[in-house]
Amino acid sequence: MLSRRLPSTAVSFSWRRSRLPNLVPTQTVQMVQTSLESLSVCPNKVCMIAFCYSTSPQISADLTDSIPQPPSKQGPLQPGLYLVGTPIGNLEDITLRALRVLKSAHVILSEDTRHSGKLLHHYNIKTPLLSYHKFNETQREQTVLKRLKEGEIVALISDAGMPGISDPGTELAKLCVHENIPVIPIPGPSAFVAALSASGLSTDEFTFVGFLPKHAGSRRERLMVSANEATTQIFYVPPHKLRQFLEEASSLFGVTRQCVIAREITKVHEEFWRGTLGEAEEVFSTRTPRGEITVLVERKENSPVETPSESQLEDELRDLISNGHSLSTAVKLVADGTSVRKKTIYSIALRKFGKQLGSESHEDPCKRQLE
Repeated sequence: MLSRRLPSTAVSFSWRRSRLPNLVPTQTVQMVQTSLESLSVCPNKVCMIAFCYSTSPQISADLTDSIPQPPSKQGPLQPGLYLVGTPIGNLEDITLRALRVLKSAHVILSEDTRHSGKLLHHYNIKTPLLSYHKFNETQREQTVLKRLKEGEIVALISDAGMPGISDPGTELAKLCVHENIPVIPIPGPSAFVAALSASGLSTDEFTFVGFLPKHAGSRRERLMVSANEATTQIFYVPPHKLRQFLEEASSLFGVTRQCVIAREITKVHEEFWRGTLGEAEEVFSTRTPRGEITVLVERKENSPVETPSESQLEDELRDLISNGHSLSTAVKLVADGTSVRKKTIYSIALRKFGKQLGSESHEDPCKRQLE
């Protein structure tokens, strides 16, 4: 468990059979109702109930078989590419429309057919699967495009969430748009939206960054941009890189910036950790949490503009140049994060690092742009 715990909370459950759809068998209702009535909820703890699908497989089959047929006014599904959102953890997080599309499609493009096969089996969907992931999407595109032009219904799903959001699908959607083939989104779960809604941070404006670059210089460059944005910043972070992320973010955002670490959203071990980046760096310095992780960092508050000293500008330039950036690129990056004129920063860069680099002089194109 994460070190931060929710405050003392008493949880009460109410169960109304009338709210259950008719498709759930009576014996299942009685079984769940009896389980809830016998559940004792202790103060100072929050109890999470997870339903085990394997103990009652008939529920899934009945649900799929009872998917409502489209009204006559709407008619059957039109041919095209359907981007179908699938559960990010809890299999109940899927819409009736998504189930109908998956059941009606001629083929389902899947990031991992073994993983998606479990979802389809759970809902008794027999539609054929075809692998479609970042390593073969270029080879698959023309095959899929041919099927779409022949009038087929093609559904695209990822392992979890919405296709195209840090998952395969964007390039195929672009291709279909270019070829005037309908692209139909079937909304569903999204980890970063779910995390943002429960984060307690500002939701008015936000920036979804997703996964950061692997290269240290590029990663730092992206974090520098995020650190100065007046919107909530959202990142996907692999568990084994959380410590590295927190160290780098703390140095650029500042240790007092608030953050939220959301883990295993919608799953049995769902947790939200809240605190400052400095506190997070300390807490996670000795252990690596498991599962899918979304990190949110609060926006930079508008404050009186402080003009950095020449030595501070010099330090930033030195840091960027030592990471492989050219003098002109370093000037641009520093200027983007400060109110100091670009021309002034360029003069400092030339004076301090011009001779050291040698390749850039007063005739550098960057200088001509500033004049």
